[in-house]
Amino acid sequence: MKTNDLIGLLATGVAPVDSRTVTRRFGAALPLGIVGALLIMSLFFGIRPDIRALMVSPVFWAKIAFPFCIALAALASIVRLGRPGQRVGYGWLAIGLPFVVVMVVAAGVLWEVQPDERVSLLLGKTWKICAFNILLLSVPTAVASFWALKSLAPTRLRLAGAVCGLLGSAMAAVVYSLHCPEMSPAFWSVWYTLGMLLPAAIGAWLGPRILRW
Repeated sequence: MKTNDLIGLLATGVAPVDSRTVTRRFGAALPLGIVGALLIMSLFFGIRPDIRALMVSPVFWAKIAFPFCIALAALASIVRLGRPGQRVGYGWLAIGLPFVVVMVVAAGVLWEVQPDERVSLLLGKTWKICAFNILLLSVPTAVASFWALKSLAPTRLRLAGAVCGLLGSAMAAVVYSLHCPEMSPAFWSVWYTLGMLLPAAIGAWLGPRILRW
């Protein structure tokens, strides 16, 4: 059989892939993951009792905006990673920019206070548990993201797994913000960042094992 005949045979009956498949997959997976994170938070942590008063605080919305922007960038990147041959492009810049902004703001906050106050701003009251709480809350959304991505065609499995973990942890940090008592960007720059990077590292390890076709 000639090469052209073989190609024609393999191509017979192939239907075009619906471009909305990715949107449908993640549109179904992410709400389930977020609901799961909210349920875990309600069972183990609870929502801050002063949450209504915080709704008028710009700092509170900044705390939510930090991981939310990372989640949006991670989602855009993971959609591209699910399609063979597509580059993430500026997605890496979009993922990294919120981290840089928060670190710059944190440096400014620490610069303005007395040296003996800096450690308390960095550690807050919950530094021992913050990153691990975000890691726990990241599980439902990370699992849902892996499920959605596995049905696509990722080729860079370790990278795709890392972004799945980051997406899960970023959404977990958004949910955790409803409970977390810490309001200093210096705290977020260390412990929220660590809480988001831990699941990303775990996702990078799991990617080749779970996403392999």
